[in-house]
Amino acid sequence: MLDHVSISHQNGLILWSRSFTPTFASLSQTSASPVNALIKEAFIEGKARNEEEGFEKDGYSVRWTMENGLGLVFVVVFPALLPLTYIPELLQRTKQLFISLFQPYLQSLIDSLAAGTLVLSSASTTALQILKNQIEEDRWEAIFNRCLKTLEGTRKPARTPVNLHRQAQLNAASDASSPALSDTENTPVTAEEIAKNVQALKTKMKGGRGRGGRGGRGEGLSPSPSPSRKTPNNATAKLMRKWGDSKVSADDMAALDFSAPADTQAPVETEGLVSNDALGVRNASGAYEVADWDYKRSKEDDLPSEEEILAKRTNNLALNNKNEEEKVETTAWSHMFSRLTGKKVLTQEDLLPVLAEMEKHLMSKNVAKDIAEKMCESVGAALVGKKLGGLNSVKSEVQNALSVSLTRVLTPKTSTDILLEIQRKRSQSSLASPDAPPDPYALTFVGVNGVGKSTNLSKVCFWLLQNGLRVLIAACDTFRSGAVEQLRVHVRNLGALGSEMGIDEQDGSKKIELFERGYGKDAAGIAKDAIAYAKENRFDVVLIDTAGRMQDNEPLMRALAKLVAVNNPDKIIFVGEALVGNEAVDQLSKFDRSLKDFSGAGGVQKRRGIDGIILTKFDTIDDKVGAALSMTYVTGQPILFVGCGQTYTDLRQLRVNHIVQALLS
Repeated sequence: MLDHVSISHQNGLILWSRSFTPTFASLSQTSASPVNALIKEAFIEGKARNEEEGFEKDGYSVRWTMENGLGLVFVVVFPALLPLTYIPELLQRTKQLFISLFQPYLQSLIDSLAAGTLVLSSASTTALQILKNQIEEDRWEAIFNRCLKTLEGTRKPARTPVNLHRQAQLNAASDASSPALSDTENTPVTAEEIAKNVQALKTKMKGGRGRGGRGGRGEGLSPSPSPSRKTPNNATAKLMRKWGDSKVSADDMAALDFSAPADTQAPVETEGLVSNDALGVRNASGAYEVADWDYKRSKEDDLPSEEEILAKRTNNLALNNKNEEEKVETTAWSHMFSRLTGKKVLTQEDLLPVLAEMEKHLMSKNVAKDIAEKMCESVGAALVGKKLGGLNSVKSEVQNALSVSLTRVLTPKTSTDILLEIQRKRSQSSLASPDAPPDPYALTFVGVNGVGKSTNLSKVCFWLLQNGLRVLIAACDTFRSGAVEQLRVHVRNLGALGSEMGIDEQDGSKKIELFERGYGKDAAGIAKDAIAYAKENRFDVVLIDTAGRMQDNEPLMRALAKLVAVNNPDKIIFVGEALVGNEAVDQLSKFDRSLKDFSGAGGVQKRRGIDGIILTKFDTIDDKVGAALSMTYVTGQPILFVGCGQTYTDLRQLRVNHIVQALLS
């Protein structure tokens, strides 16, 4: 029932893996593998994932567990529709058995990887080869197969609606041949019972279509062919049934007589009589020696039991503890000494109070409650089992791990250099059609009511003008009163700043213009005409202003998705307030989901979601910068700018280290 199982190190080094189906064996070698998706989202991007909830990708369900002391990740992949209830126990038993068998070899490998180089050193390569040889020598694959077989045989599938429907079909089919299984019966349906039930169902269906009438069970069927029907020449007539009260003829007796002596001249097939693998060899004197028994060909009965494997590690731990007790007195100073020497292992009980305090601290910084919980759960899962070294306290260890996790989440996964993207699109368009005007770079600003879309659009326009670009502003907010007039004032003021900024009109062409069609018009049509006008008049950038709307208003979200689908802008920028906490997650997630659902509904083009974020009113929150973390965590898209004040110059790029420091201070 499984598709894949693997054991790897956190740095990506695969120690052992196995694919159970050819389809997944080929899929695991591609970037579309569910295991790769898990590594990307849960480990690389730092999005917290609960091991109990698991992860689903393309119809596969991925479950995993970690051993933080050694940095190992145990992953199991199976079809998402199968309710395999034994998977958590399989992961735990696999982890215990693997570590018990190979802990010394794993420790030497981890020590060789401590340098953290991207290329494996000779010591690491040697340690890895020794580990793989030991895995083969100790027959780990056979031990895993036995563990899997044991759990599959002792776990009954969960009673999901699909299984209940299947059970009802089997019960209905078995009414003519065998009693149905009861709901409280612990014995699962065997293959023989399923075959018997299917055969009974076929018999019942044949009986319903027979001459005995609908719904009959074939009582009117004759065991012998009808004399009125003629048998075709190329068909074999059905043999008459012989009952026990009839006389036995001499031919019948001869057919049943097998006492004749065997033919001594008959050929004998000798290939399958002796196994070539079991043959011995002849020594120098010509005597034939029996081959020694190869333990690698032994059966599962010769494997060490799971209790023996686990006892092996327990004995080693007991021996190590005994040696430590001989060196260190069991006093109140022993705990301090273990911390100084780096032998203190962090447990869940050690981390719970510190993580609870950190969660409250993040929420006080305006981080959404769900995001704070997931971040702390991720940090706790990454620290359990690790050793606390030196004079570090549990709190400082948690802060360091949280700082790394926050930095990973806030670090942009895509390019934030808009100027470079504008230049790249202009170059590509010129290469495609040198004589035609280049296509303009389009940015669409979306968000809820009153967050400052028009004001921050004008700030972005000022920044683009400073970089020598020609900008066309499309007034696509045809609903709010004064929206067009507001943009008209911004365009007039920005145009007036031309002489002061050294961006005067050249060749009679304006550096900034407003494209408007009044109120009550279709926003998608206005944006399309604006992009066409910008291309004809060689504008570099088109800034599309949209009307504010609440994230739960489906008709307005469909209209916004129509604008995106018709014009396909280069970037969709969500404008959000830095003042909001939990509301930021709801706003951004619903905007992103609605755009993806509605823009790709027709299947004409790729679904579009949020590409970047502008965080407004950043000068009003002091150090409560939690909205930046919440918004970035939801979509994984970067924060391009933060807006401060009402002037054109107060639009600044965000630095990740400043946000991390503000969150932890």
